[in-house]
Amino acid sequence: MPEIRFDGVSKSYGEIEVLPAFDMKLNDGEFTVLVGPSGCGKSTTLRMLAGLEDLSSGQILFDEKKISHLEPKDRDIAMVFQDYALYPHMNIAQNMSFALKLQKVPKPEIKKKVENVAEILGIHNLLTRKPGELSGGQRQRVAMGRAMVRDSSTFLFDEPLSNLDAKLRAKMRTELAEMRNTLNKNMVYVTHDQVEAMTLGDRIVVMANGLIQQQGSPEELFKSPANKFVAGFIGSPSMNFLDAFIVEESGDLIAKGEGFSLKLNPDMASIINTLSSKDVTLGIRPSCFELSQGNGDGVDEIKLTTVVSEYLGAQSVLVTRCCKQDVLVEVQSASPIPGGQEMTFSVKPEDIMMFDKKSGVRL
Repeated sequence: MPEIRFDGVSKSYGEIEVLPAFDMKLNDGEFTVLVGPSGCGKSTTLRMLAGLEDLSSGQILFDEKKISHLEPKDRDIAMVFQDYALYPHMNIAQNMSFALKLQKVPKPEIKKKVENVAEILGIHNLLTRKPGELSGGQRQRVAMGRAMVRDSSTFLFDEPLSNLDAKLRAKMRTELAEMRNTLNKNMVYVTHDQVEAMTLGDRIVVMANGLIQQQGSPEELFKSPANKFVAGFIGSPSMNFLDAFIVEESGDLIAKGEGFSLKLNPDMASIINTLSSKDVTLGIRPSCFELSQGNGDGVDEIKLTTVVSEYLGAQSVLVTRCCKQDVLVEVQSASPIPGGQEMTFSVKPEDIMMFDKKSGVRL
């Protein structure tokens, strides 16, 4: 498998710049996920890699060999589309083997490859059916099978699960993870769903407004987000952001905001002393709130009033209110928690992230 490198690649449509020039390296044999909100440029990036979109500037290289001038069929790439793109008049075996026939691969070899891949994907009993006779999940397996039989060095996935219902998406995520372990190939996967990104990716590239915000392992992005956007995008439920002012009281760093007063990690002192303004944004994940008896001095505690309780069985996700701001909280609960209930929570200093209020950069 080649190492894939984007070198100063940009994309514009006339005077409209969709992707400013950027660099990116996709390591050999890695499952890379491009994730971000709709319109951030992730699908355009994938289509440029596939050869379906021209580059406005820069080069794409496979093991330092320039491939930007090559036609899609000459790039040794297989792609799975969002809408399956199956031929309705062909049966499943014909759909899966179509590219191999164009390459004039011998019929016995085609038959063997199709049957092997169909066995792996659990669709061997569907080979004589037409796409219209299959469910959405079955059609998506066929689309993946069509890519797999080509035995390309790189597989591209453009939001392949977005048309499936929630239960089927979860099942297909598992099958994709198994396929990743079975096939030692480069895989580049585009999605707007951060749960898919976290569960599938060896490395995640977070994009927004055509720019790469951060890239790294799922754990790196969750525990050490580079900015407020990444912190809010990665993690489910999403991170809470609270405006605060930093003060020092009795040798402690305290973040004070409307309705709360929380201690900060003393290791933050050297960073805070360099700030031109002590106005910051705190980031607290819903799972970091702990129920408190409220017997302390009020510092390290925050009083929240439940608005909506989403009961999930072993736990509940609470939409609470701190003054005028909504705050999400995850709690272990054997039964639903009623709305309108005031609850006191504590937050450990090490669980509080801090962001520059203007730039959004993590401090």
